[in-house]
Amino acid sequence: MMKDFNGKLAVISGGGSGMGQELAVQLADEGCHLALCDLSAEALAETASLCGTANGAVTVSTHICDVSNEDAVLAFCDDAQQAHETDHVNLVFSNAGIGGGGSFVKDEREDWERTFNVCWHGVYYMARAFLPLLIAADEGHLVNTSSVNGFWATIGLKTPHTSYSAAKFAVKGFSEALVTDLRLHAPHVKVSVVMPGHIGTNIAINSSKAHGQDPMSMPAEEVARLRDLMIERGMPVDNLPDEAIRAAIKQRGEDFRDKAPTSAARAAAIILEGVRDERWRILVGDDAHALDAMVRAAPEDAYEAEFIERLNVDGHLSALTSR
Repeated sequence: MMKDFNGKLAVISGGGSGMGQELAVQLADEGCHLALCDLSAEALAETASLCGTANGAVTVSTHICDVSNEDAVLAFCDDAQQAHETDHVNLVFSNAGIGGGGSFVKDEREDWERTFNVCWHGVYYMARAFLPLLIAADEGHLVNTSSVNGFWATIGLKTPHTSYSAAKFAVKGFSEALVTDLRLHAPHVKVSVVMPGHIGTNIAINSSKAHGQDPMSMPAEEVARLRDLMIERGMPVDNLPDEAIRAAIKQRGEDFRDKAPTSAARAAAIILEGVRDERWRILVGDDAHALDAMVRAAPEDAYEAEFIERLNVDGHLSALTSR
C-alpha cells in the first residue's frame, strides 16, 4: 500500500482549483512532487504558490492543457517528464471536469460533446498517456474522478443531465474494468474511481467559462432561453430584467461552491485516505453514501418523483435536485 507520499511524483489534471488544488496542497504538505495541468495559468500559479507554502522542498511544475485534446495531453506528459527528469510517476489524478450539454435532444451538439470530451476523453487520454509511466514505477495508483452521476443519471425531474452523466458512467465503468486488467498485467499499479456528491468547488462557474458563457456577459438570446427554462420550472422570473437573470445564474454558481455540505479540502482528504487504503471505490460525502444506498435498494425508482422527494426531505443533494 502507498501509505507514504513523501518523495513520490503525482500528476493532477484540473489542478488549478477545487479538489485538484486541494489534492495538490495536501500532497505537497506530505512531501510529494507535483505535475499540475489546467486551462488557467493564473489558477495554476495560485496552486503552485499554495504548494510552496505547504512545503517549499517539493518540485511543482505547471502545464496549460485541455485534456479533451489528446495531443495536448501527450505534450503535457512529455513536458512533465522533462520538468521532473523522470521516466515514471507514482500517482495520476484525472480530476478535470466541466458540466453543461444537459439535453441530448435540445442542446447544441458542440456543447454536449465539449462536456463529454472533457469528462470522459480527458480521463481516457490521461490514462493512455500516463499509465506506462505508472507501470514503470515501483508502485503506482491511477485515480479517476467520476461522480454520483456516474451511477445516478439525473439532477432532478426538470433538468436533463445527459452529457455529464454519460461521461461519468463511462469513467466509472472504465475504472472498474481496469481493476481486473491491472491485477493481471500490472499488479503493482492500483486504480480507484472517485464518486463525489455535492462538493464546494467552482465547477459550475468554470463550466460556464469553458462553454464561453460568462453569466454577466451572456448574450440576450441565451438569457431568454434560460428565462424560459426557469419559468418552465415554476420560477416567477418572467418580469425580471436580463441583468437580474444574469446575476441569478452567477449567484447559483457561487452558492453551489459556498453552500456545499462537503468542502473541497475534506473531499481531497477522503480521496487520499482511499488511495492509502487501496480502495478501488471512493464515495465522497454523506450525500454520496446516502444516494448510493438508495439507488442500490430501489434502482427502478431512481428517476421517479418520490425518489427525488426522499432525497430532498433527507437533505441530500437538494442543491442539485432543486434545479
